[in-house]
Order: sequence, then structure tokens, then C-alpha cells
Amino acid sequence: MRLLFSPCGIGFGHIGRLIPLAHRLKSRGADVLFSTYGEALKYARKEGFPAIQVPEIELKVKEDGSVDLKRSLTDPGPFLIHYILLKQICAELRVIKRYKPDVVVSDTRASPIIASRLLDVPVITILNQFNIIIPRKKRFLRLSRWADHGSIAVLSKIWASSDKVLIPDFPEPYTLSEGNLNIPERYRRKVEFIGPILPSYPDQLPSKEELREKLNVEEGKKLIFAPISGPSKEKYPFIKILREAFKGFPEEYKIVMSIGEPEKPFLLWNDERMKVYGWVENRFEYLKACDLIVSRAGHETLMHSICYGKPIILVPTPSHTEQLINAKKAFDLGFALVLEQAKISRETLLKSVEKIINSSFRDKVREINLMAKRFNGMEAALREILAHVEYRAYC
Repeated sequence: MRLLFSPCGIGFGHIGRLIPLAHRLKSRGADVLFSTYGEALKYARKEGFPAIQVPEIELKVKEDGSVDLKRSLTDPGPFLIHYILLKQICAELRVIKRYKPDVVVSDTRASPIIASRLLDVPVITILNQFNIIIPRKKRFLRLSRWADHGSIAVLSKIWASSDKVLIPDFPEPYTLSEGNLNIPERYRRKVEFIGPILPSYPDQLPSKEELREKLNVEEGKKLIFAPISGPSKEKYPFIKILREAFKGFPEEYKIVMSIGEPEKPFLLWNDERMKVYGWVENRFEYLKACDLIVSRAGHETLMHSICYGKPIILVPTPSHTEQLINAKKAFDLGFALVLEQAKISRETLLKSVEKIINSSFRDKVREINLMAKRFNGMEAALREILAHVEYRAYC
């Protein structure tokens, strides 16, 4: 059994849900190869998987870490974007021809899907964005029209050309990515909501009390976990703001921050109340042990928040439409507070922390957590991949 995993390389959200799948399949005797770029390439290799680098498409970022939407879509420009996409397709064609996978698994990348279709190889796509939304602001109006009627609109047709589309989210009314999942009726037969793909579920870990003791969280302290990841230019301005805001928090709080650097799995900065790590291998232990989460509004972090029953304070990346949509839905569901990055200070952050700890947010996230326990995205994805491998073997 040979499997090719091709995730989007921006940040750790996409690669983060494929790595657990890859480990499980490898334990069953599968031969696994990754084709990707950026942070995902480094992470796949760190996890011990062979990984081939393919041409990169990146988001442009301003000095404050916000997404520069206009430059992202116009620099290098539509013609050069198409050229890069063509290079990606050619790279994936070469990989598939040499590696001869039984199944290709794409996570939010179009080029592996196109290459798989051209070579008649089964392809499963995992994504939580069927559409890309451009803000209907005056300065983005031409871009939004181009997106609706141009190249970006073609993406939904590419996703739907997969043999199966797996969405690691919950069905309505709990769909966090609903604003990005306007799926045409003709494609819905191929789509399945499977819930999040997690390497560790809460009931597989020791109790919260045991974990707090292991992690040296003193009795009576409130543990805040801040897992920050994403492209370097996007996350570092936010990390600086967050560190300054956490300074001087009352003694009753203990803060642990991870800044999404897998090559630095050690303590970078430490004081009486706050520890900053480059990377924490035991992320899910901190998720279970903590009282609340502070993070960007990435889809995977929100899924983890629900599955571990933790309220969350969200600071969406400015101008990042997916995160803004995720944050609004989480707030509407009642388990999250949302802060603008430009308005973060010690006072505003502490006020939000106190509000979320001492209110109905905890009860609401526990209520949603009961619904989440009906889903196991890991097992659902494994079944789908193995079914396609078996079907191909008989064809």
C-alpha cells in the first residue's frame, strides 16, 4: 500500500491533520510519501516521513502580520499564479509517475487533484474551505468580482473532481467553516462531514488533575494555553503583542505559549508566570490540563477547543477571511470571545480572560463537546482511504 499525502504548506493546520493519519497508516504497513512546501515540508521531515518539495504559493503579509489580500492575489499576478500552479501540477505528475501511489490524499491543494485525474489515480481531498471569500469592501470590490467569476471560482470544481471530499468539521448547525462551505447541490454526494482528525482524544489521556501535576501547575492556578502557529511573518508580530499583554497578569494565572517552531522543541523564555516554548510535543496534554485557550482563529485549533471542552479567546489574523469567518461562528456558538489584534493590551486581554472563565462559556463548550464525541474523523478518514486502496486493488 503506497500513499501520497499532499497538504497545503502554509502553517501547521493542514499538515497537522495529515501527520496523525500518516502515522496510523504507516503502523498498518503503508509506505507514505509527502509532497508539499513551506512549514509543512519541515514538519513532515521532522516526523520522520520522506517529503518532496514542490513549488510554493504563499500569502503576502504586512508588517503587522495581517494578510495583504490585494498583494496575495495580484503579486505575482494571475498569469504568474497560473504559471506556478502549472509548475506544481508538473511536479506532482513527476512524483506520482515515479512513486506510483495507490491513493493520493490532498489537503486543500488543487495541483495533486489535477495530476491524479490526469494519471487516473484515486484522490481523496480533505478541506474545510470549499470557497474562498473576498471581503466586499470597496477596496476589494474588483478582486471579489474576479474571485466570484474568475480563477478562484474554478477551485470548487477542482475539489469536486476528487473521488471523495472529507470535511473535518461538524454538520450544521455546528459547522465552524460554514461561511467557506457553500457547496453546490450537484457536488454534495461526494462530500462527507467527518469531524476533526486528532492524534489524541481526551479519553486516551490521563485525567486533568494528573496532567496538571505532571506539568507542574500549582493547585488553584488557572492555566492559559496559547498555541500560536502560522507563517513567520504573520505570527511574530502577534507573539510580541501577546507576550507584552501577558506580562503582569495576576499571580493566579500560569501561561504556557508555544510559538510553532518544530525545530525548537525547548523552553525559549521563562518567568514566574509565563513560559514560552518553541514547540511542545505534548500539546494535547496542555489542551486537557488548561482552563482556557488563547490563539489565532485557525480551524484546527477551534476543533481542538471543542473536542477538549475548552473555552477560547480568538485573535483572528487581520484581513484573513477564513479566520474571521471561523471566529464569528465560534462566537455565535457561544464558546469563544473575539479580540481584534490592534486592540490587545494587558487590560483588554485580562478582562476577556476573566469574563470567559467566570461565565457561561465553559458550560456552552461542554454542551458542544458532547455533540463532538459522536464523531471520530481519524477513523472515518482511515476507512475512506483503505476503501479506495482496496477498490483500486480489484480494478
